[in-house]
Parts: sequence; C-alpha cells; structure tokens
Amino acid sequence: MNENIQNNSGIEIGIYTLGDIVPDPHSGQSISSRQRLQEIIESAKLADEAGLDIFGIGEHHRLDYAVSATSVVLAAIAQATKNIKLTSATTVLSTTDPVRLFEEYATLDLLSNGRAEIIAGRGAFLESFPLFGYDISDYDTLFNEHFNLFQKLNQKERLTWQGQFRSPLIEAEISPRPVKQEIPIWIGSGGSQQSAERAGKMGTGMALAILGGAPNRFKALVETYRATGIASGYELSDLKVGITGHGYISTTTGQAKDEYYPYYANYRNYVDQQLGSKASNLSRAEFEQMTSPETALFVGDPQLIIDKMLYQYELFGHQRMMLQLDIGGIPFSKVAKSIELLATEVAPAVRRATAGQLQKNK
Repeated sequence: MNENIQNNSGIEIGIYTLGDIVPDPHSGQSISSRQRLQEIIESAKLADEAGLDIFGIGEHHRLDYAVSATSVVLAAIAQATKNIKLTSATTVLSTTDPVRLFEEYATLDLLSNGRAEIIAGRGAFLESFPLFGYDISDYDTLFNEHFNLFQKLNQKERLTWQGQFRSPLIEAEISPRPVKQEIPIWIGSGGSQQSAERAGKMGTGMALAILGGAPNRFKALVETYRATGIASGYELSDLKVGITGHGYISTTTGQAKDEYYPYYANYRNYVDQQLGSKASNLSRAEFEQMTSPETALFVGDPQLIIDKMLYQYELFGHQRMMLQLDIGGIPFSKVAKSIELLATEVAPAVRRATAGQLQKNK
C-alpha cells in the first residue's frame, strides 16, 4: 500500500501557517502584523535548521491575517533558510492571475535554488473575489482556466493562449524560468468529492486538510483521487497525497492539552465569528474527546503524535504531512518548542517507520 513513496527516506514532514492575528485568550491583546511576520520567518528558520522538509504559508486578504502576499514572505524566508521546501498553503487560484503567479513563484524558485511549490485551492474565506473583481459563481470555471493556463506557463517559454476571463497571450515571453523544469503545484482539498476528482483529473498532487474528527472518513476521498487520476491516464507515482492538520506537541500529553486548550478554543470561537457563525465555546470535555488517540487533532507528547501520524499513513500511504502549530494567539515560545519536538523526536521516528514499511513492500 505504501508503494507511492518515491524514496527510501520516508514521508516529508513540515509545518504551515495561515498567519492569523488572534487576541491572546489570557491578555486579550493581539500582536502586530510586523511581529507576526517576524515570528513566521523565525519559525521557518527553526524548521529548516532542525531538518524539517517543508514550510507553507496561507493567503488571506483580511486585517486579522498577516499574510496576503505569500510569495513575498516566502522570498524573505528563502534568504534566511537553506534546505526547506517553500510552498503556498493555499493560493486562491480562482482570483489570482496565472501569469503573475508564475512569475512570482519562478522568481521564488530562483531565489531559493529550486525550493518553490504551490498549493492551489479555494480557501476558507471569499473576500478575494470582490477584492479582485471576480464573481464567486464563476469559481469552478475560473479555477479550471487558471490552472490550465498555469500548467502551460510551466511548460513553455513562449505562449499563445486565449481564454474567457483574461486578455489573450500572443507569443508572450514567460519569464523568468524556474530552476526546476516545472514548479510543483498541488490542489488543496477540504474534503469534497469534487476537489478530489479535480486533482485526479489534472494529475497534480492533492493536499487534504483533516482538521479533526476520525481520519478514516477521508480514505474514500484519497481512493477517489487515485482512481480518477489513473482513469485520466496518470501513473500512480504521479498522484501524490499530502495531509495537513492542526497540532501541538509538548513533553507530556497532559501538559500539551493543558497548554493548548485555551488557544485552540480561542481559535475555534474566533473563526466561527469570522465565518458569521455563533461562537462554539468549546468545553474542556469536548476538547478531550477531540484530542483522543483515534482522532486527527495532533495534540500530545511526541510518541502520541508519532502514533497518530503512522495511523494516518496506514490509511492513506501519503507522501507528505504538514502541521499548523501556531493558531489562536499561542505565544511564539510555545510554537518554537513544538517545532523542536516535531523535528527532533517525531519526524525521525515517522520517517524511519514509513521508509521501513516501504522496504518491506518492495
């Protein structure tokens, strides 16, 4: 089942951030956008120095998020790091001009010596549609057109093209060219059948967000993605799966839960309000259930996180695992400790176990 891993080193493990600026639940104070960006860059440096594989940044266009220009922040990170892959998480492709996107990430690829990637998707919020003059009802058509154009830009230095939503290209010079032959692009999925089928039909990687609950309910989506991809003429080796989720790691599971609960509950309430819903007011008992060993919320000591990651690997045979560690106003010092434990204790064990299973299956 794990034949999808393409090397002997096990799955890639990394972290991502959406750059939310949420008031601290204890003090009620929010840090500045400037401080948030500095902490994001410092997180990436720590992840790189500790040996994690990938760092991602999400795109939002709201005052309560610090990152709208992901390529700019990733370019700053590129200059502060050496090895870690750098990806958007997520680029709202429907409201992004593909030519500009390619230029920005090709430049990032050059600055980072070939480390740039893109995860494209819809995102949780819709503010980019009116902001950039698009109609949300055109979402699917826009996404397909922009994705297909981006792939053509990936493949050709000069391009003639015509579509529905932007001006045509006539022997346009597409510059600069990245270090890699093509910039890797994944499609982000929140768990819908449509997004899994789309990723399979396009033959791109699928980054699946599993933010809580029982992870086994997503197994059918991964199977749909791979089956659709194979039916569309792609090889199984082309169809890479990434899993993303929320997490927090501390020395003991009890300590992790005690430290994380106020910030996770704060995050849930804040996002509910952002989305126009009633605050969830998550109780400690509900939180305990959400962090139990069989669920997808990664909160605990290193061994519990290892066990949860390997359980998901048994379900999905995926190539990449990314955790978001910095939600709800949690202080940077706690995030840094989580990064350290993920990199030094969790990642090596998970890589060894997944590489070992790969060798058994050969």
